[in-house]
Amino acid sequence: MGCLGVHFAVDEGVARRLLAAAGDDEKLVEIVQEDIEEAWDEEQLFQSDKAWDALHRCLSNGTLNVQEGRPPLNQCFFGGRILNEEADYFVVLLDPAQVKEVASALPAVTEAWLRDRYFSVEFPDYQVDKSETDFQYCWSSFQGLPEFFSRAAREGRWVVFTVDQ
Repeated sequence: MGCLGVHFAVDEGVARRLLAAAGDDEKLVEIVQEDIEEAWDEEQLFQSDKAWDALHRCLSNGTLNVQEGRPPLNQCFFGGRILNEEADYFVVLLDPAQVKEVASALPAVTEAWLRDRYFSVEFPDYQVDKSETDFQYCWSSFQGLPEFFSRAAREGRWVVFTVDQ
């Protein structure tokens, strides 16, 4: 997958505009690109690059099925409400209560825990060969995500996860 994943912590006004545009993929992309990405507020975003794929699999059940796994860890990337209709660009919105739940669960994800999940859970259709190098990329890409969610939770923000295919 050549897709780059980014989490954005947004205020209620932006979240309401996204909710109003749900199902209108063109409008969603416009809001994300022009209102959220254009601001590129480093304090309110977290980039997981291409590692979002393996990280989501580790935090859920090994698949990209957004309905699988156990909350709240499985909600980190595809939790909340998927606002788009097409599968080539995902816009996923977590409300402040969900953000708090994810924020409370992420600190338990240690390097040892993630390593165990990465190497023990089968990843069907994963387009990268599992390796120590890929695991280290995932672990380094995870660094800062718990802090991002914790800050968003403290500030009562919504979190938007975007990834394009």
